[in-house]
Amino acid sequence: MPRANRHWRSGHVWHITHRCHRQQFLLKFARDRRLWRCWLFKARQRFGLCVLDFIVTSNHIHLLVQDRGHGEIAKSMQLIAGRTAQAYNQRKQRRGAYWEDRYHATAIEADEHLARCITYIDLNMVRAGAVHHPREWEASGYREIQNPPARYRAINYQPSWIGWASRIFNGFN
Repeated sequence: MPRANRHWRSGHVWHITHRCHRQQFLLKFARDRRLWRCWLFKARQRFGLCVLDFIVTSNHIHLLVQDRGHGEIAKSMQLIAGRTAQAYNQRKQRRGAYWEDRYHATAIEADEHLARCITYIDLNMVRAGAVHHPREWEASGYREIQNPPARYRAINYQPSWIGWASRIFNGFN
């Protein structure tokens, strides 16, 4: 049976999740999470992906993006997932699936729904018991927004978005 087409809508915000194959901890090492983040940055540069938030856990990722109507989400996910899997499989001299099926994309409504989604993403590793506060997890949008790097920013820094997001993120302190 063929897969259903995705129907992206320009201007909509999407919560994307992608799990490692058989829920294996293929992203457990910091270098693998850094590599995923590097490809996220490259997707942002190459395709104009608008990244609002993200977190890379040990066995899945969460990505909050806004569709600009140019196919950038699909192209970006293909680049990020493909290159991450390729590098891991080459390094480990393994073959086979890295990701579990397709990524899942859920449309996010504005305001409260968006705020709840951001909170859900940023508290993911706190709920998992890996850290006590979102700032402690290095592969997260929370950490990047609170302490923006000089280079290789994955998050799109739009003044209106950052002011709004900071009010949400400051609630974690």
